[in-house]
Amino acid sequence: MAECVPGKDGYIGDCELTQALLDKAAARVKVEERGFVWRACLPKAAKVKLLLLDVDGVLTDGSITYSDEGIELKTFNSRDGFGLNLLRQAGVEVGIITARTSKALIRRCQDLQIEHLHQGKRNKVAVFEEILVELGLQPEQVAYVGDDWLDLPLLAKVGLAATVADGVPEMNDAVDFVTRRDGGHGAVREVCDLIIDAKGMYKELLGKYLARN
Repeated sequence: MAECVPGKDGYIGDCELTQALLDKAAARVKVEERGFVWRACLPKAAKVKLLLLDVDGVLTDGSITYSDEGIELKTFNSRDGFGLNLLRQAGVEVGIITARTSKALIRRCQDLQIEHLHQGKRNKVAVFEEILVELGLQPEQVAYVGDDWLDLPLLAKVGLAATVADGVPEMNDAVDFVTRRDGGHGAVREVCDLIIDAKGMYKELLGKYLARN
């Protein structure tokens, strides 16, 4: 953000107010969210250029609901979606690799402008290796969030491995970062915030919204 110009006649200017709000928000988040593990993950998160996600149990709470017509329904979290939009503003691409297939997921990816969607893929490592070639990336430039055993082989390959708070217990020893929130309830937003913070763009992105009238 540009340097603040003091307000006139002793009044606080808009820029000064925005900066004060930024500092207050950053201090609060640092105390509430950003502990030792968060700080330890920053070097790896700073290298990330692509975030890959599982769906069931990560972008959703893992529930599977069918309508009377047999259509599979999924519920997504709006904060996760906003976090993914912020991540794209920070220059990080987003992709999905899931063993299941769903029309609802296609619609969600369209809404979020996620171009790298791979459904019905049980061999996630093979898809990951194809993506690396396609985008010209190294493994350390990719983060992945999973929640169950099927994700373990891929978590071992990426630069930043993460799981959700309610993932199966075996995941915790296989990852760098465990979110505080459950899958489908803001866990993905935490990972987005971690990467954004690591890239030094937290205040810049937050400032865009604080400065809006």
